[in-house]
Order: sequence, then C-alpha cells, then structure tokens
Amino acid sequence: MKSTIENISKNITDMFKVEHKESYAAWLQYKKIDDSTLAHEYQQWAGSLNVLGNSLIIESTKKELLLGLTSMLGIEPDVSSEPNQAGLVLATSDSIGDLVDVDFDQLNKDGYVMKTVSNNIFLVGKEDSGVLYAAFHLLRLMKNRGNLQQLDIVENPKNQLRMLNQWDNMDGSIERGYAGNSIFYKDNQFTQELHRIEDYARLLASVGINGIAINNVNVHQVETNLITSTMLPKVAEVAGIFRAYGITTFLSVNYASTIQIGNLTTADPLDSKVREWWKDKAEEVYSYIPDFGGFLVKADSEHRPGPFTYGRNHADGANMLAEALQPFNGIVLWRCFVYNCLQDWRDRSTDRARAAYDHFKPLDGQFHSNVILQIKNGPMDFQVREGVSPLFGAMEKTNQMLEFQVTQEYTGQQRHLCYLVPQWKEILDFDTYAKGKGSEVKKVVNGSLFQNRYSGITAVSNIGNDYNWTGHTLAQANLYGFGRLTWNPDLSAEKITDEWIGQTFGDDQLVKELVSKMLLKSWSIYEKYTSPLGVGWMVNPNHHYGPNVDGYEYSVWGTYHFADWEGIGVDRTEKTGTGYISQYFKENAAMYESLETCPDELLLFFHHVPYTHKLKSGVTVIQHIYNTHFEGVEEAEQLVETWSQLKDRIDQERFDDILNRLQEQANHSKEWRDIINTYFYRKSGIKDDLNRKIYY
Repeated sequence: MKSTIENISKNITDMFKVEHKESYAAWLQYKKIDDSTLAHEYQQWAGSLNVLGNSLIIESTKKELLLGLTSMLGIEPDVSSEPNQAGLVLATSDSIGDLVDVDFDQLNKDGYVMKTVSNNIFLVGKEDSGVLYAAFHLLRLMKNRGNLQQLDIVENPKNQLRMLNQWDNMDGSIERGYAGNSIFYKDNQFTQELHRIEDYARLLASVGINGIAINNVNVHQVETNLITSTMLPKVAEVAGIFRAYGITTFLSVNYASTIQIGNLTTADPLDSKVREWWKDKAEEVYSYIPDFGGFLVKADSEHRPGPFTYGRNHADGANMLAEALQPFNGIVLWRCFVYNCLQDWRDRSTDRARAAYDHFKPLDGQFHSNVILQIKNGPMDFQVREGVSPLFGAMEKTNQMLEFQVTQEYTGQQRHLCYLVPQWKEILDFDTYAKGKGSEVKKVVNGSLFQNRYSGITAVSNIGNDYNWTGHTLAQANLYGFGRLTWNPDLSAEKITDEWIGQTFGDDQLVKELVSKMLLKSWSIYEKYTSPLGVGWMVNPNHHYGPNVDGYEYSVWGTYHFADWEGIGVDRTEKTGTGYISQYFKENAAMYESLETCPDELLLFFHHVPYTHKLKSGVTVIQHIYNTHFEGVEEAEQLVETWSQLKDRIDQERFDDILNRLQEQANHSKEWRDIINTYFYRKSGIKDDLNRKIYY
C-alpha cells in the first residue's frame, strides 16, 4: 500500500507540475478537505476500494480515485478485487453479480449507476467507460461538498459522440490557438511529453468527452503523412493514451492524399484506383489502431481540395471514404463549412450564409450510414451572435453533428473573458420546427428526432501548452462547460458554472458568487462592445483580433454589414433580400422575415434597416450602437473591480494572471467602443442623444 501512495505523490508532482499546480490542475483540484466532520463522513466510504474486473479504463479509474481520495482525505484506501463490507465498489454489468440491484436496460453504452447501500457506494457502469464517468462524478460531488449518504443516481449521456477537434499542426503551431503551442507536436514530430497528453485525457474524460481528432482540419503536407507507416506508430501510441480514458482517436485527412502520398494523378472519388487506395489505407490504419474512430474531412472550402475538382458532389466524396472505413466500423465526419471565398462580395445578392444549406440539402438521403455531416452552429463562422444554421433538422435522412468553437477566435481569443455556455445553451434549445414544435437542435444532434444511427456534438479545442492550458485561466470554464453540455444539454448554465467554480477555486462562498456573476455576464459584455445586433465580423483581417469595421479578409466594402449613410444590416429576407430566411422551416422563416417579430439581437443579421429604425426597447439602431458600446466598456471595467475583491481568496498566481487579462480586456474594450462608435457616427451623421464623446 505504501508504494501505491508514493506513486500517487509522484503523480501529483509529475502531473500537476508543482510550480503551477493550481493553474495546471484546472478543475481536477484534489485539495484536502478541511472540514473534519465532512472528511470523516467521506472516509467511511473511502477506506476500501473494491475493483471488480480489470481493463485499461478500469485501471485509469482506480488511479484517479486513489489520487483524489488520498489527496482530499489523507487516507490510504485498501485496494481489493473482492467486495468488502464497507467502501467503494467499482464494477460493470459483467462483474457486479447480485451485489446491488441495477437495471442495465435503462443504461446506454456510457451510462452508469451510483448507489449508496449501507456502508458501500457502488459505481457501476454498463461498460468500463461508465465506471470511469461514475468515478469522476463521485469526485466532483466530493469537491463540491456533496452529500453521499443516499446516492441513487442513474446517468446516461444524451449524445453518442462527444468530441473535440484539435487544430494542431505538426510544426507545433495551432491554428486559432490562443494558449501556446501544441501539446501533441513539435518540429514536425510528435512530442515526447506524453504525460501532458495523459493529463489532457483525464480532463476530457472527467467531463465525458469520448472522441478526439488530433490534427488540424486544414491538413498540410506534413500532416498528410499521419496516415502512413512512418507516422502511424506514434499515432497509435497517442491513441493508446486516450484509449485508457475511454476516448477514441480520429485523424483529419487530406482529401487529395492519393496525389500527395499515393502516387496517383487524381483524387476523383469515382475513380476505381482512388477508391482502392483508400480501402488499402484504411486497412493499414486499423492494423495499427484497431479501435480507430475514422476520418474528419474539410473539402472544397477555403482552398482545400475536394470532389468539386472532378465534377463530383460531397456525397460522392464522403461515401468513397465511408466505404473504405465501413468494414472496420469507422465513420466519416464531413464538414459542411463549404463556400466560395473568391466570389464577388460586392454583389448584395451573394450570401455566404446560404452556402452550407445550398450545397448539402439537395443531397439528403445520398450519404452512407457511416457518414456524419459536421455542421457549424451558425451559417457563418462562430460569431458572437448569428442565426442558428438552418441545416439542423433539414436533412431527415442524414446523420448530423453540431460543431461549436471552444477556442475564442471571434470572441476575444482567450485574452478577453467570454463564457460561451449561455450561448451554446441558446443554440441547443433553438426550436427548428423540423417535426413541428419541440424539434430543438439538441434533439436533432442527439439523433432522437430522426432516429439517426450516428450523431453528436464536437468543438474546436481551446487548449495549448501554456501552464494553465487555456491562456486565460477562466477560459478553462468553456472547455469544462462544453463537455458537460455534450453529456447533458439540459443542464443549466448556472449549474455547470457552479460545478466548475467549486472544483477549480474551492468552496469559498464569495468566490463562488462573484466568479459566477462574472462568467454568466461575460458573453453579453463582450457582445456589447464588439458587434451589434447580430451583424458580426468587424474584426481585423487574418488574425481576427481587435476592431476593424470593414476589415474582414474576404470582404470588399463592408461586405458583412453593408453600412452606408442611410442604414446597416444584411437583407436576407425572402421578399427583397438574398432569400436565406427561406431556408428555415416556416415558423422560423415567418418570424425572421418580419421586422415586427425578428428578435432585436439578430435584427442586422436578417435585415438592412435605417439607423433611425426603432428597436423593441424603444431606442434607435444608432443609439443602441452608441449605448451598448459605452455599457460594454463600463461592464468590462466592472469585471476588474469584481475580481479585485477576491485578492487573498485565490492563490497569487491565478489571481494575478486573471487580473492582468481582465485589465487588458477593459482597456481593449475602449478601443472597440471608440472605433465602432466613430465609424457609425461618421457614416450616419447622427449624434449621440446623451452627448457623449463618440468621435475620434
């Protein structure tokens, strides 16, 4: 037993990097419980760890529980492969026997039961992944000082595939990465710091993530080689680390691999040699990684190769890969982010928002059953506010998957605080009306609305090799919240927020109150001083950080807002505009088509209106722009003041890091305010009703 505890102590040093222990541990803090009464109560269940069965995942579960219990309670649990009269019991449906009554018919693959019976707490999964998730649930309860006396919990994830996309490149850079370099790659090789990948796997498993694509969707020459024999042994090694935590590994692939590395002259999906090459390649990949998940593909968008080159459609391209993966139960994740970035944006009838629907809706029913269409939450590109993609629910015969962006490309790049869980909740709860009222996005992507074979939610990750993973320590809450929402989209933003704060900063009530307030208001604050009323963009070209009203790289003359001296906004109506609104089901189309019923927060996304148009609040559009940009600055400054109240309640490193980020945000919000307000004052010639200084 002593050697086990010594190993745990070493793990604490190795995995949490003592010099940045709290920052690095994120929400997996296992600080000693100072409440002696509560600690004594927990100890009655934690003295014995009865592990019934054995597997890689069960071993990971045992290791996590030993680390957590030892650190929080200061005890040395006895580990046994036989059930004792008191303690924790870990088991699956195959090993539990008649020790406790569990209805396994009510559990799905990753589901579990937590039940207190006398002096035992049973953590029982249908499979070993469920036992792992149950263990993390128990540790979460303990860290949040939960009552373990009468546990009777049945948990099933609502989504089958709960996934992250790494946009990591093998040179060590991360596209849209704001927290350092890759934890996977350096100098076009895999990293040797595998312990960090294991810690990442622990973080992901703790919130129920079960899939990961470990390289950028924009697959460059070096990354194309990940599916070759020179790279596959290292891919397999990384896949083994994730496997131990119930996470399946995927790879982004270059659609033109047959040309790049296959010595063929074509990537035509209907060419027999191309099809045969991919079948052989799939067999080779699975020979290294038998439980490999499949391929993620970005094709025919932003200069990436695809089937359009050969006069084929997306179904042709996806199905060719699906046929290659099908014998191994692999799947194709085919991204719907497809549009012509070289079209003439000065033409107001041109509308990028239409592109995904126009490309994919006609192909409904033509995709193989192991293809999932990966659809961004909005039709544009992860803006602070945009309409929900009308593709959700529009393809009844096709597997669909929702894509979020945890990395904050357009929402402050983890230099600004912008907690995205409230935004994601709105999107998941959006009613598509695909099968009448009650057809929310969350029911489309969990597969229940159309009984899809495959479904789920994915997102672009926000982590890098910064000591605190996410650059801005509070941005850890976005990663945590994403995982919890993919597990259960019905969880409230408030509950998720409270969970994260308790695990990350402890049970100080003032910390909980103030940090919760900061997080839950931050999306609104960021929106106020950046892009008004759903118009989007207004960012500097290429890097997308900071205000530039007409600066987006694919625009010419204010493409995305069409502001002139009379008004602002994009006319996407069916009657006079691009017709984009007609892509929604009739209930939403009618709502958005009318100025009277279109929500104000999306007004400029759907309509071009005069600056003097009155919102439902009673103020004009131009006055709203002025007001919100001043309010956003004031509220960003209040974030600094609120956080400052927590000095001496948070460890110095995290307190200082967060304070510095919040101060940068407050200063940068003024730049946003001044540039946006000046631009629209000059454009409209209309003064601020409150006579504030708006011209610079």
